[in-house]
Amino acid sequence: MAKKPSERIRIRMEGYDHEILDRTAAEIVQVAQNTQAEVHGPIPLPTRIERYTVLRSPHIDRKSREQFEIRTHKRVIDILQPTAKTIEALNKGLSLPPGVDIKIRVIGAKG
Repeated sequence: MAKKPSERIRIRMEGYDHEILDRTAAEIVQVAQNTQAEVHGPIPLPTRIERYTVLRSPHIDRKSREQFEIRTHKRVIDILQPTAKTIEALNKGLSLPPGVDIKIRVIGAKG
């Protein structure tokens, strides 16, 4: 028996503050579960760390430097077998806080 492949929604979120990102992910999971959709996640992905080294003074003390870093946290949520209610609730019911970037991709099987 071959299982028929089904449609799913993959939500990928990025943000600089992990607490806000986790709160948003929990809200998305709650909205999806209220519409009887099966949810996998949130799955944390590796954090991207960008480091910058800056000279403290432009003229003297070449060895005196400061280092800064930006951490970008990422999460993935898969919603399996979404219904029309699920898609409608995600479009209307979500209020994204500033600093959270979200990408929604529908992965479906044709045929």
